[in-house]
Amino acid sequence: MRGRVVAAHGRQYVVELEAGERLPCFPRGKKSEVVCGDYVEIEKSSSDQGVIESILPRQSLLYRSNEYRQKLIAANVDLLVVVVATEPAFSDDLLARALIAAESEDIDVLIVLNKCDLADQLVAARRQVAVLATLGYPILELSALAHADALRPHLQGRTSVLVGQSGMGKSTLVNALIPEARAATREISQALDSGKHTTTHATLYHLDADSHLIDSPGLQEFGLGHLDRGQIEYAFREFRPFLGKCRFRDCHHDKEPDCALRTAVNTGKIENSRFACYRRVLGLANLS
Repeated sequence: MRGRVVAAHGRQYVVELEAGERLPCFPRGKKSEVVCGDYVEIEKSSSDQGVIESILPRQSLLYRSNEYRQKLIAANVDLLVVVVATEPAFSDDLLARALIAAESEDIDVLIVLNKCDLADQLVAARRQVAVLATLGYPILELSALAHADALRPHLQGRTSVLVGQSGMGKSTLVNALIPEARAATREISQALDSGKHTTTHATLYHLDADSHLIDSPGLQEFGLGHLDRGQIEYAFREFRPFLGKCRFRDCHHDKEPDCALRTAVNTGKIENSRFACYRRVLGLANLS
């Protein structure tokens, strides 16, 4: 039988079968690569439980990693919705890293600036995302408490995944868009025999027959250890016109002469803040 993973917590999953039935499932073997949003083939091991036999080919896979391990976030998504807010303060680097991960998988991006009713903090928050707006990243300003429906047209006909730091208002946004989300979460928690999954597992909700939204746990870091330097360079979309134009083919864009990227920074064609972010992502020292 085939289905889609609609909840993932550790090695426990809920799979929604093509007929609509939801079944708690476990992967075969000790190591699992299954993630929310995956299409899978399963076999029933009992009337109310199944075993995941295989993962069907993915359209995309969003994940983060460091030198020790990788953390899968969602599969088969078309749109990454990064939620930031006027308060608490959000991390420019974490936002940039999420965009890099999306660019590397050819996933579209929407930045949601939440809590825009807090007028005193709005100007500073807008300033933080202004450079991304100039690069063509769409930014939607809203207040999840009152205007969550402004997000709905952007989700139409797609599988989207919400990511963001804790405290940005993701849960408020989900509950406003999907009033039955709390009930769905309780149902999934019961299926997984635990009531502690509200903020620690990814869940896929159906907005309509063609639109799906995956809510993921709050992030405090976004490692990119699975990407090499070339992939990270290309993920900075404003770098692309200059890549391959340095004097040296293996230019690290550091102190080499005739570096096209550094020339672009010095002439204002690339924002210095973005180039500094690129260096931080690679673990290089700050610009002198």
